[in-house]
Amino acid sequence: MKNILLILASVSLNAGAQILMRTGMLKIGEIDVSAPALFKALPGMVSNGFLWLSLLCYGISIVSWMVVLSRVEVSFAYPFLSIGYIVSTAAGYLLLGESVTPVRIAGIAVICIGVLLIARS
Repeated sequence: MKNILLILASVSLNAGAQILMRTGMLKIGEIDVSAPALFKALPGMVSNGFLWLSLLCYGISIVSWMVVLSRVEVSFAYPFLSIGYIVSTAAGYLLLGESVTPVRIAGIAVICIGVLLIARS
């Protein structure tokens, strides 16, 4: 149970990083892939607190994931990363007002069933 909680914390931090990054990028706006556009957007990205918080969450998530992999088999732990789809979809809907279609909900349900089967193994 302790390992599963650590896995869930790591996955949640990763999903939180995605939400923070999306929030930060919404403040910056859409960026073209060209070098001049990226260079122009760079000062806004470097000074954006949401992007720094997302990097912090990613860093903590990586360290906690290393702890997870030191304790459990990767074939057990890795499927739990799919829970990130659930957390990020819910957070995107609740915090960012993103749409969640019935097809996405069905996909999330399939993911939940798969993770439950793995957790019971």
